[in-house]
Amino acid sequence: MKQQKKNISEFQGEIHAIASKNVITLPPTTNIMTTAKTMLKYGYRRVPISDAGTNRLVGIVTSLDIVDFLGGGLRHNLVMNRYNGNLSAAINEDVREIMRKDVISLTINSSINEALLTMIEKNIGGLPILDDHSAVVGMVSERDFVKTVANITTSRYIKEYMSNTVITAPPSMSVEEATRTMIKKGFRRLPIVKNNILLGIITASDIMRYLGSGKIFQKLTSGDVTDAFQVPIKSLIMNEIVWTISNIDIGKAAAMMLNNKVGALPIIDDGELCGILTERDIIRSLAD
Repeated sequence: MKQQKKNISEFQGEIHAIASKNVITLPPTTNIMTTAKTMLKYGYRRVPISDAGTNRLVGIVTSLDIVDFLGGGLRHNLVMNRYNGNLSAAINEDVREIMRKDVISLTINSSINEALLTMIEKNIGGLPILDDHSAVVGMVSERDFVKTVANITTSRYIKEYMSNTVITAPPSMSVEEATRTMIKKGFRRLPIVKNNILLGIITASDIMRYLGSGKIFQKLTSGDVTDAFQVPIKSLIMNEIVWTISNIDIGKAAAMMLNNKVGALPIIDDGELCGILTERDIIRSLAD
């Protein structure tokens, strides 16, 4: 007999049952470079910012915030206005300058059901878990929920939940333009396509890695950040493409994401890119 996935009303129990417990937090005085390197080291897309003495939550930083700072959006004003475009100086600024201060969080008494509904309704990928003193004691993310459905036959299929309209980028697009596109559209990733052939996917974490590895400074010919971001986005492609087809069960897709450590799967039917399935899409499937 095939095992069927529970729907959202059956997600019972307290959130700590599935949340990550050993959460790395950083104080608000940590510089932006160290924050980016920490996120890359642990594979985090977001990191809570907490008071060094009490561990009370004061903010959060995501990979998209780092990309915003690099040149995609309003946070880049810190580089341009305070440091006259000198990125090598700006990255030593405190992370509190770019963190999000209004953080949606849960308590240790929150239910799994509440966490899932909050993530869907607020369209966010992760929630800090706080104790009675507002100290960070855990984190629940989209990936934690993806784990609950991996390798389970759900009788729900990719084609029902994937995004059919895929925003892509040519390999010649500059890193600067790619960051702006990601911020404007609110995307964490961009498929790179040439002549209808998928070459790879660039994520916000890849752009962070470009910063954190120091490669960006090899591209700098002056103190102006513009020089570093004119390189083509194709130069950031590192991993082989993991893709699938649209008639695959959501449970199998979740397992593919976990096994390959990716947050999205391009969907290729009959040799053409026809959609993309993200962890957030899998979260939405749990509500049906």
